[in-house]
Formats: sequence, structure tokens, C-alpha cells
Amino acid sequence: MWPRTLLSLILLVAAGNAAALRCDNRVLNPGDSDARTRALCGAPYWIDGYVDTEITGAGHALEMQRDVPIDIWYYNFGPRRLLVQLVFRAGVLVHENTLGYGVETIGDDCNPQMPYTGMSVGELVAHCGEPAARRVNNGYVGRRPAAGVEQWRALREEEWTYDFGAGHLPRRLRLRDGRIHAVDTLTR
Repeated sequence: MWPRTLLSLILLVAAGNAAALRCDNRVLNPGDSDARTRALCGAPYWIDGYVDTEITGAGHALEMQRDVPIDIWYYNFGPRRLLVQLVFRAGVLVHENTLGYGVETIGDDCNPQMPYTGMSVGELVAHCGEPAARRVNNGYVGRRPAAGVEQWRALREEEWTYDFGAGHLPRRLRLRDGRIHAVDTLTR
């Protein structure tokens, strides 16, 4: 019983390390800096970002506010590998996600019939490139996890318009916090 359990644990740990992003034969890990990531992996094809504001001592005589930049980098390693999303908090890697398959060339794989809803902004840019028009409608969302502590973050809402050319109507994609949540077909 113990040997089988031990073998399962070893395989589980090895599988976790195998899934980590490797650049220049080195593994990126949470806690790595954005500078190290850029040195190993090169420049991402798209960067998204926003700012979290942390407030301690809210409502007291001494209140401290701190803006924390959140940067989201997207990497494309070609059509046979998955797109990678890296999330940095104040320049430190905190999370890695894999997305759908990459593309041969950024922006050259756009299909008006693609199921856009739920897609990340990085996947959208990989397939369709930058939009013909872009409108930003930002606000803020706050929460109070404890007495005297507040956390405010940007509520990022954008509208991206793509014109797919003759024979197709333009589409307006509505994004919330870096994901497409609605698609509208426009008239010419």
C-alpha cells in the first residue's frame, strides 16, 4: 500500500513541474520577477494590466493606501503549443495559466463565426490582432475582508470592434476583466 501511495505522490509532483513554463531550458516559478521572465522568454505578444488599491486603517486616524500593479502577459509558442498567460503582482510572477492552442502568426487566424464568449483578451489578440476600434469604460469594485481593511480594484470593461471585411458584418465584443462576456453583431 505505501509503495503505491509514494509512487502516486512522486508522479503527481513530477507532473506539476512538467506543466510549468520552460524558457531557455529553465523553469519559471511563482516568485520569479518580470525581468527574469523577459530575459528567459523574450517579450510577450500582448500585455494587459490594471491596478489594485489596498487600504489599511480605513476609517481610522492613520490610513495607508498602496497601489499594486497587476500585469498579465501572454505568450504564443506556435500552433502546436498552448498559449500561456502569466500574472505578475508588483513585478512578481504569482500565477500561470494555459489557454487554447497558439497560432502561426498573431492576428492571422480570425474567424467571424468563432465562439468568442469566455475567451481571454490574449486569445482574442492572438487570433484576430488588435481591434479596428476600442473603447474603455472603467470603474472600481471594493471589498472589505476585515475591519479597517479595504481592497479596491479596477472593474475593467471594454468594447472592441472588429470589421471582418466584405460578406461579414462587424462584431462588437464586450470584455469584462480581460474576458469576452458578450458579442453584438453591428450593421454597416
